[in-house]
Amino acid sequence: MTSRRVVVTGLGALTPIGNNVQDYWTGLSNGVSGAAPITQFDTTKFKTKFACEVKNFQAESFIDRKEARKMDRFTQFAMVTCEEAINDSKLNLDAIDKSRVGVIWGSGIGGLTSFFAESVEYARGDGTPRFSPFFITKMIADIASGLISIKYGFGGPNYTTVSACASSNNAMIDAFNYIRLNKSDIIITGGSEACVNEPAMGGFSNMKALSERNDDPATASRPFDKDRDGFVLGEGSGAIILEEYEHAKARGAKIYCEVVGAGMSADAYHMTAPHPEGLGVINVLNWALQDANMKPEDIDYINVHGTSTPLGDVAELKAISAVFGEHAYKLNISSTKSMTGHLLGGAGAVEAIATILAMHHDTVPPTINHVTPDEAIDPRLNLTLNKAQSRPIRAALSNTFGFGGHNATVIFRKL
Repeated sequence: MTSRRVVVTGLGALTPIGNNVQDYWTGLSNGVSGAAPITQFDTTKFKTKFACEVKNFQAESFIDRKEARKMDRFTQFAMVTCEEAINDSKLNLDAIDKSRVGVIWGSGIGGLTSFFAESVEYARGDGTPRFSPFFITKMIADIASGLISIKYGFGGPNYTTVSACASSNNAMIDAFNYIRLNKSDIIITGGSEACVNEPAMGGFSNMKALSERNDDPATASRPFDKDRDGFVLGEGSGAIILEEYEHAKARGAKIYCEVVGAGMSADAYHMTAPHPEGLGVINVLNWALQDANMKPEDIDYINVHGTSTPLGDVAELKAISAVFGEHAYKLNISSTKSMTGHLLGGAGAVEAIATILAMHHDTVPPTINHVTPDEAIDPRLNLTLNKAQSRPIRAALSNTFGFGGHNATVIFRKL
């Protein structure tokens, strides 16, 4: 079977540093931190009291009030970013075959806020099951893709991928494959998460996964820094329109870039810790390059998973050095989680958008908050520390890894 080409024709973003694509890019290129004290619940008894929240978001500004009340926050985020991406793509919805348009979304947890709120109300009551009739549909992770298809009438493949923090990269990879295998012409993909709530903060905190830098939240997410002490939880959404190349050309679409390869692997090592030598990451990088028919020397920028955890940052960079050899020192590497925090199942989507925009603007967004070098990290690697760097970017890749040992990498290239 001849593989069809797949391009990016639309973007939508709702992030802790910008509520649309343009504002998100401005925040990225200026090194803005999205971390601040949590506003969504009382953190008095919590060890970590800050996160990267989406600011000034009112669902009713985008979604009918009655409909918005039927949705969890993660679904609201998805609906808003998909509308922006569709508008950006300038798709004429009356002129396309909607049975050839799919929605493949990613979310690691789904409607945890709704699940928690309903459970608390039940526990406070007398045992009478006074649950909302929308409880289940607010909670389930696949509802975002379902509601997007219902809104626009898209009748193609429709589901949600769940692989923890690799979820939206897995969604993009599935979308890429469906189009290149001629199963669809257009797929709206990406991911969303909204877990700045008591159970998520409490759970991650008790795993010792979160930073506790409460005295200075803005500098708490510090990938590669010797004094990093855990990730900063984030929330938000990213939506990407993937389209078959000839279909996009025929309608005169603006094309950001081409998706040229992808890889997936498992560490098969530990429930939460990465393989110390990055073996699963080595595999996923090699397989993505093989899929793209590219050599390591063809890549100019890597948007790393880079969560700001002591083990994960080192293992990922070891893997990059193993795969890219001497070319690793010619790459730009950066972790945009230093600005957005970790969006869990939405991370891959917002970081893919950062990668695409970096290539579009020939500007690498920085890894902010770096103060003290870590002796375990090769100082010859260009980690794009603290300030954006301008350079030609021909091709770039984006890594995401999830609890359970899931690894997923996507490669983008300029046309």
